[in-house]
Amino acid sequence: MTEKLFRFEDPEIWRRAAATSLRLFVLADDSEMRRQYRFAEQLRAATLSVTNNIAEGSGSTSDAEFAQFLNIARRSVYKVANMLILLSKNNAFDPTDTQPILWELEEQSRMIPAFIRRLRS
Repeated sequence: MTEKLFRFEDPEIWRRAAATSLRLFVLADDSEMRRQYRFAEQLRAATLSVTNNIAEGSGSTSDAEFAQFLNIARRSVYKVANMLILLSKNNAFDPTDTQPILWELEEQSRMIPAFIRRLRS
């Protein structure tokens, strides 16, 4: 295992969000998505927003400020889920590919508030 250089690499929520992002990058690169470049770019940006906000918030000088960034990350989780659901309904993705990611996103949406509660305690 490599040494962690940044605070944001420690929380499980960041590691799981990063793994989900990598899975979504693969989906966005799918040949169907290449024909829908704009949607692929929006999906990449939305999923990056989750990890970016966790990382940015970890650099905060207070846990209260970190919690604000975590709330933004949670909203981005919902944005990603919305995009996956709608793109699947539009046949851009196979639901068998997206369902496991949606389950993971749902888990992340519950993990973030739990992490915020730990910060505040």
